[in-house]
Amino acid sequence: MTLEELVACDNAAQKMQTVSAAVEELLVAAQRQDRLTVGVYESAKLMNVDPDSVVLCLLAIDEEEEDDIALQIHFTLIQSFCCDNDINIVRVSGMQRLAQLLGEPAETQGTTEARDLHCLLVTNPHTDAWKSHGLVEVASYCEESRGNNQWVPYISLQER
Repeated sequence: MTLEELVACDNAAQKMQTVSAAVEELLVAAQRQDRLTVGVYESAKLMNVDPDSVVLCLLAIDEEEEDDIALQIHFTLIQSFCCDNDINIVRVSGMQRLAQLLGEPAETQGTTEARDLHCLLVTNPHTDAWKSHGLVEVASYCEESRGNNQWVPYISLQER
């Protein structure tokens, strides 16, 4: 491996960490400000009613769920809709970290059903010009990825 290749790999890893931290910051801020829609069904309903308010779509899945055909079909349809409506999309792994960020209980003990965290939408109502550092960073990463012909960039959220 050449020095240039090593530097490029290091820069890519550093960029991934920065974007991962931005996604985490964005999700916490969006939830706090009631700008987060959680769940495949809930997301589909929102995109049907008001797609212009959606600024980011996160599709979350861990490796053990990759073979879930129904989930993959949902993701394909959501991705298509997002592309048609110029909504940034990011594929995310690290469902446990995602649950931690959103304050989900560690284990559901039969009393409450866990929320479907496979699809998350960040919204920005038309009447508001909400900008967070995380949103700007993630949008920039999505644009950069599209420039490299990676239409749905991938981010891994790390356990802490």
